[in-house]
Amino acid sequence: MIHSSEFLEIVNNAKRRVREVSVAETIERINHSAQLIDVREDNEFNSAHAEGARHMGRGIIDRDIVQTFPDKDTELILYCGGGYRSALAAEMIQKMGYTNVWSMAGGWAAWQESGAPVETPIPF
Repeated sequence: MIHSSEFLEIVNNAKRRVREVSVAETIERINHSAQLIDVREDNEFNSAHAEGARHMGRGIIDRDIVQTFPDKDTELILYCGGGYRSALAAEMIQKMGYTNVWSMAGGWAAWQESGAPVETPIPF
């Protein structure tokens, strides 16, 4: 996907304030209680997603994060398709008081390239 320079400027600005982790670090952290959150669109998540990921699309995460994870110290790792939307979502929930938030570098593309476990829903 080709992103506009305006969008990339906003993402790069957000990435200055958001910590990133690799796929390998993500797997290690979720094995020690970190919560993996897929912020992609519904159709992207329903197509396939990281094993064990919870879906909270970027359009609703701000609304639902407090009810889902009331402890603002919970370790949250967000991912999207390539690491852009997750950085924006991570920045927003940090502004909401969450203290242990990460964006997975490279997103879904990096997860797949690494051979990490994937869940593919069975169509009806």
